[in-house]
Amino acid sequence: MSYLTQKTIKKDTTFTGIALHSGLDATVTIKPADPNFGIVFKRVDLKNNNLVYPNFMNVTNTSLNTTIENEYGVKVSTIEHLMGALFCLGIDNALIEINNEEVPILDGSAKVFIEKLIAAEINSSDHPIKIIKINKEVKFSDGERFILIKPSTLSLNIDFELKYKNKLIGNQRNKVKVYEDDLSDVYNSRTYCLYEDIELIKKKGLAKGGSLDNAIVVKDEKLLNNDGLRNQKEFVNHKILDCIGDLYTSGYRIVASIICSQGGHYLTNQLLRKVFQNKENFSILEIKEKNLPHTLINKNLLRSIA
Repeated sequence: MSYLTQKTIKKDTTFTGIALHSGLDATVTIKPADPNFGIVFKRVDLKNNNLVYPNFMNVTNTSLNTTIENEYGVKVSTIEHLMGALFCLGIDNALIEINNEEVPILDGSAKVFIEKLIAAEINSSDHPIKIIKINKEVKFSDGERFILIKPSTLSLNIDFELKYKNKLIGNQRNKVKVYEDDLSDVYNSRTYCLYEDIELIKKKGLAKGGSLDNAIVVKDEKLLNNDGLRNQKEFVNHKILDCIGDLYTSGYRIVASIICSQGGHYLTNQLLRKVFQNKENFSILEIKEKNLPHTLINKNLLRSIA
């Protein structure tokens, strides 16, 4: 399979489960799509104006999830884990049918999405991929929190840190090379919250479907989940998963280095908006193997971009 051509899945794959924030049951079916189709959500519970495109400009809410909305007010929320799975598997084209407003949370990570998408098999076309190459450093700050993106040669590197007063979470930091590293710990890392925040979250009408089956809950210095953590850096690794999923709202895979401190959905979305405000910040390249410099092929461009 070429790493440099567009991909979809070979057969439909379906996910059913409770939605984290609405608490409703939801079913998602991911279907194969032709080259250059992109990733498109379709609300099958609605008859009209039911296509929603996961583009950063369509993001209308970043409070505890990423929500996209079309011009008719039709929404799809909590898309970030599924988008992260699609990004990391190199899936460029897919129709995602959903019978509700929110993607099911499953186990709170991307683990189930990854497993079932792999089981659906990846189908490679003969159409070249496109990538976004960052040309200039761009930074977005919100108080002490910040995220910046800067040029990289052939990879997507993410350096992410968390800072919590809670001693169990504390300060965590991890660096990953998205196209080169084994990202199993990132895929498998679950969403989390502090026990003392649950009441406030519920008052906002969120997390109606939240439970210890789909989230890590930390109370003081104790983990309420009996099964413990899946990896030592599960908290920051989940943030990296969210970041990858939100980056895919750019439309293509990215070649860049990202450094983030205490970030989340809001910072990543604002960064993308800032990057694409100025055409000097980025280039969109169509990658054709025969056009690649010999040295680039030797470096395995994007074991990469797929």
